[in-house]
Amino acid sequence: MSVNLLEDIRKKEAKYGDEPNSSATEKEINKFEAAVVGKFPINEIPTGYKEFLQSVNGLDFNGLVIYGIDNDLLEEENDEEVYGFIETNEQWHENDEQKKYLFFGDSDTAWYCLDVIENEYLELDKPSGTPMNKFDDFNTMLADALKVSLDD
Repeated sequence: MSVNLLEDIRKKEAKYGDEPNSSATEKEINKFEAAVVGKFPINEIPTGYKEFLQSVNGLDFNGLVIYGIDNDLLEEENDEEVYGFIETNEQWHENDEQKKYLFFGDSDTAWYCLDVIENEYLELDKPSGTPMNKFDDFNTMLADALKVSLDD
């Protein structure tokens, strides 16, 4: 996973007296997965995304937002605001054309998502929705998004 990149983000945030959100607990992740699987057309949450949540529950760094577990599924509230995965996907799904995607995060110029029909991880242009990049798995997509946010 992108542990080194998350560590780089921790270091950058520390310079400004800030830090990423704490990790989600196993219980919170299991509760979250049950809610997501019951609501969206997937059988399980990608392993890489679970690993991300075990490291940091949601990220908002330099224009990049990776969604976390929605507040109503947490045992205790996060230090920082989390853009909830379920809530945010419900917003993006108000546009029927976007219902085939499961969104994990976004930036000023892109959405990072899974095409649930083709089972492909994609970076989509925001706002046109045109695919710009295809990734082999969640971790590769996350690493690419984190690198871009660190380079800015």
